[in-house]
Amino acid sequence: MRRTRLLTAALVVALAAPAGVAQERLPDMGSSAGELLTPHQQAQYGQMMLAQLRHYDYVLDDPLVDEWLSALGGRLGANSDTPDQSYTFFMLRERQVNAFATLGGYIGVNSGLVLAAEREDEVAGVLAHEIAHVSQQHVLRGVERAQRDQMPILLAMLGAIVAAQAAGGSSSGEATQAAMVAAMGLSQQARINYTRSNEHEADRVGIRTLARSGYDPHAMADFFGTMQTLSRVNAAGAYEFPDYLRTHPVTTTRISEAKSRAEQLADRAPVFTSGPFGSGNPLLPAGLGVVPRPGATDADRAASSGTGRFELARERLRVLTAETPRQAIREYEQMEAAGPLDDAARYGLAQALLRSSQPGEAVGILEELLAGNPRDIWIELALAEALARAGKAAEADRHFQALSRRAPNNRAVALGWAEALIARDTPEDGRRAQALLRPMATGAAESLAFQRTFARASEVAGDPVRAGEAWAEAALLGGRAEQALVQLNTLKRREDLDYYARERIEARIARITPLVLELHRQGIRDEVLDRR
Repeated sequence: MRRTRLLTAALVVALAAPAGVAQERLPDMGSSAGELLTPHQQAQYGQMMLAQLRHYDYVLDDPLVDEWLSALGGRLGANSDTPDQSYTFFMLRERQVNAFATLGGYIGVNSGLVLAAEREDEVAGVLAHEIAHVSQQHVLRGVERAQRDQMPILLAMLGAIVAAQAAGGSSSGEATQAAMVAAMGLSQQARINYTRSNEHEADRVGIRTLARSGYDPHAMADFFGTMQTLSRVNAAGAYEFPDYLRTHPVTTTRISEAKSRAEQLADRAPVFTSGPFGSGNPLLPAGLGVVPRPGATDADRAASSGTGRFELARERLRVLTAETPRQAIREYEQMEAAGPLDDAARYGLAQALLRSSQPGEAVGILEELLAGNPRDIWIELALAEALARAGKAAEADRHFQALSRRAPNNRAVALGWAEALIARDTPEDGRRAQALLRPMATGAAESLAFQRTFARASEVAGDPVRAGEAWAEAALLGGRAEQALVQLNTLKRREDLDYYARERIEARIARITPLVLELHRQGIRDEVLDRR
């Protein structure tokens, strides 16, 4: 509650900041005549926003959640009106119900939205709506319109941060974080100020994308109905008003129109359905089944669809966003009081126990789950991690090896095994962890979790140069570009560098230097380095 109030207060301060002050620190994003940003510039601004959100610890970087969200979003993006557009989907820790799109196809989803959804189709409906804001250039038009009005958009967090820091006191750090998110992410769409016609167009185009992607086109209207119910409950003072409704007002008319569009598309589209762990149809990928149209029932539409990972992803998010592991366990105890936990909830309980330093109890639950759902990667990976934490290294390695054979390019598996090896803290295990991760270095270059894990593996392996390079990349991805540059320049002065390492480091310095200069031009400096 306190954190949400800070977000609201910070947003008010940001919006009230003098336009002239903010203008001095903002980049030149196009002329007042409406000159468009190039796709490359849009992508750069999206990358900077994501890095700054990471810097203030609002992004939930989890390999399995990222895999699920990227698969879901990628499927929708490929079936959108702009399939060639590059989309980047990321999860935020906040339990408020919200989602937003910004420049460069960067789309953020609050964990609370997934927790509020009953099935994957509803999450897909929200993502399809946000993708439509990008494909129809609503985001870009909003940026231009706001710039003509001399309103700061992408980097408007500067004024809010200054105001929050000026408040002083022991809470200034938390206020700074709140200001950052309020200005950059959670209120981005409110500041862009989508028009009513933008929202209706995003609904229409998004529902079409849902149908093209094999999702239930009714899902968007269903989720709107859920949000409307939440708003009515809120009117009675039950809990906070969902942030999503502040930026995407839901009316009865809008829900009716969404239902009507869905009905028009429904007769031409199949309904893809699955349980938590697959349909059992050997002719389809795991997790997918088909219920032919016409004649699909409400029960058909209520079934989860698409990736087949929604239920597990939702429970994983429940654990990762709880204030403490013990709080997550209490949530499952409350759920169990109302009835037996299903397999997905038991998976979540095992994750909570594992994070609460009770790996033995987690192993017992996960072994039972794996017996009922053999070869499920998420469950077996959790079991391998729990066995490793319980000190059963050989047994854990057997599961990791089996997973690696079945999914040789799975980043979550490689990172999980590497973490287990790093914990053993021997040079040999460090080199094994490096060997596991090195083949993925190119594809995972933008993964913060990968860079941090590779850095620790290199340290344990006794490879300080590779460790230094990876820590610099992690700093860059985490919104500390200036610190990354300092680290690389320090690393370059080592006398034991070979020719190839020096070339790599100098190439990265050349790439990062213009970014740091641009951030300085905008008034963004590394607060830690500035205090030295």
